[in-house]
Amino acid sequence: MVVKMIEFPNLFSGITISAGRVAFNILGVDIYWYGIIITAAVVLGIMYAIKFAARAGIISDDVFETAFWGVISGFIGARAYYVFFWNANPDNLTKYNFVSAVTGIRDGGLAIYGGLIGALIGGVIAARFKKVRFAPLSDLIGLGFLIGHSVGRWGNFFNQEAFGAATAGNLPWGMTGNIIERTPEVIAAQAQFGNSGFALVHPCFLYESLWCLLGLVILHFYMKKFRTFDGEIFLLYLMWYGTGRAFIESLRLDSLTAGGLRVSQVLAILSAVLALGLFIRGKIKYTPEKGYTMYKNTCESKRLIEGYGYKVKLENEKEKAKNSLEKTKRELTEPFDTDN
Repeated sequence: MVVKMIEFPNLFSGITISAGRVAFNILGVDIYWYGIIITAAVVLGIMYAIKFAARAGIISDDVFETAFWGVISGFIGARAYYVFFWNANPDNLTKYNFVSAVTGIRDGGLAIYGGLIGALIGGVIAARFKKVRFAPLSDLIGLGFLIGHSVGRWGNFFNQEAFGAATAGNLPWGMTGNIIERTPEVIAAQAQFGNSGFALVHPCFLYESLWCLLGLVILHFYMKKFRTFDGEIFLLYLMWYGTGRAFIESLRLDSLTAGGLRVSQVLAILSAVLALGLFIRGKIKYTPEKGYTMYKNTCESKRLIEGYGYKVKLENEKEKAKNSLEKTKRELTEPFDTDN
């Protein structure tokens, strides 16, 4: 196992972080930190959406079931997006076929925007099948995505990837490592700088993680106090994430490209602009004065949530009764203490 050494010399002088790709091994199978962190990101995002489901007028069971299919389609989309644009780049001499696209996934190659698109497709289909209103559900999805982005990006830290252009060592939070320093762009930058400084790269994974965390905090309170139409938070998520991603992508050295353009940067800009237009339209069109009612305030939503609450309460009472009955049976079958 290759141990990766990571440093932030201007922040933590003399401190080296050992970050191997493999977390542990089970029956000869390596379990990677990247996979663990991505899984944790997905779980935390779903847990958040379930906890605050009532804010959107959705019952938690419907959130979980649609999220389940969204996660599966999201991973398929993330891989398909990466493979498509990798193969479309003529500078990449090695190409994926169907088999290697599937078997090579453990070597990396997932794209966030592909995952987002795939998750939305799966979520829309699942919501339609479950007869769940997708617009209010999408507000929970947007917040869950922000958690997923913020946590999941730390998988790039362990892999020493998703970093940006090299600087002459004067970046206060500049990053380096034994994998980073072997990157051709970093080698070329170091040769250019000579002895004037180390070639430290932008930790783009950290930028995106912090940007999404800030967005989560802001939109969490916005949804509680200021949301006026269903789908509004999701549009704000697209605007927030797209704006940050467009800037951060311009720094990265490993962007997927097509026709000389950074694919994710173009998509980030387009999605942010489109979301802004729809947000303005929604603020104008969907108002109480024009007869609009958010789903959480409808009779349908209140009936479903009330019925779900009654169901949960009944199940809890049944569980308590079952436990009480079992306790009574144990007490009756225990031998009497004849010494007293």
